[in-house]
Amino acid sequence: MNGKSSISRLINEFSKLPGIGRKTAERLAFYILKEESRVAKGLAEALLDVKSSMKFCKICYNITENEICAICKNTHRNKNIICVVEEPRDIWAIEKSGTYDGVYHVLMGALSPLDGIGPDDLRIRELLQRVRKNEVDEVILATNPNVEGDATALYISRLIKPLGTPVTKIASGLPVGGDLEYADAVTLSKALAGRTPL
Repeated sequence: MNGKSSISRLINEFSKLPGIGRKTAERLAFYILKEESRVAKGLAEALLDVKSSMKFCKICYNITENEICAICKNTHRNKNIICVVEEPRDIWAIEKSGTYDGVYHVLMGALSPLDGIGPDDLRIRELLQRVRKNEVDEVILATNPNVEGDATALYISRLIKPLGTPVTKIASGLPVGGDLEYADAVTLSKALAGRTPL
């Protein structure tokens, strides 16, 4: 009985992960069960380690193990171009394209009044401070091509334009309603190259 409750709990925890349905959660749980204890221990340690060691960069809010992330520290990156994304995972997606050499700013979400997410819940104020404080040649809005992402991009562009900094949005080519993390490198590369002024 105790074993059943343990496996049920594990299946339940796996099924809470994004993109993991009940059947996949069951497969993962039974995989862990049949493997040696070191596999489960390694997974548990990796989960605890990432939660205790990762934090947000003080400049761009990307995930990092240090105060400043590797991208912000990199002297070869163009600090005059800021690409604004919704989540840290979007940076990984753009970096895979290998075509962008500027820096980033993570909003930590998108405007969504229905979910109670307004401008004060995002890192918009910090973005405006970066634009005012530094010599920024361009702000690229790379929000997801959905209602929330488009509303967020429009809102931010209206705040930045009076500062005299050019604002562009990545070109279409990304599926409407899709997420950046699922786009392939070629599509992202073309979207970045074909960005348009807002």
